Amino acid sequence: MKNYIIVILLLVMFQTGYSQKSVDHLYKEFRKEQSATSLSVGKFTLGLASLFTETMGVDKIELFALDECDTQVKERFAAAIRQLKDPGYETMVNSNDDKNRSKILVKIEDEMIKEMIVLTTGNSNAMVRIKGNIKPSDIERVVNKHGNER
Repeated sequence: MKNYIIVILLLVMFQTGYSQKSVDHLYKEFRKEQSATSLSVGKFTLGLASLFTETMGVDKIELFALDECDTQVKERFAAAIRQLKDPGYETMVNSNDDKNRSKILVKIEDEMIKEMIVLTTGNSNAMVRIKGNIKPSDIERVVNKHGNER
């Protein structure tokens, strides 16, 4: 009887772990979808950009957009975001309305933002991943500067 209970518990644990997606898995899975638009801007390009504008510690930007993909792909992406569980990130913003959903996750180490993930579904289905050593005060400054532009 104990063996059956152990087997059932292990199955439940593996099923839960399998159904949850990490940020890395989400990015790798959907950026390769047919008709997806994918872009990666690395350290060298951002270094050049820093000659003309402030990059605020950003080392890399990766993104994909699924706007040209089939409805089925967009629905899988929305479901994957709902299942997203990555203990390395904390949710900074979670916004839902009738048709759109936005989620912003951050990975913070030593009071610096190491990664920021922006996920959107609805009218625009996309993921933006920003890596670097970003001061929270820089994010606040950008939000305050551009927050009233809507």
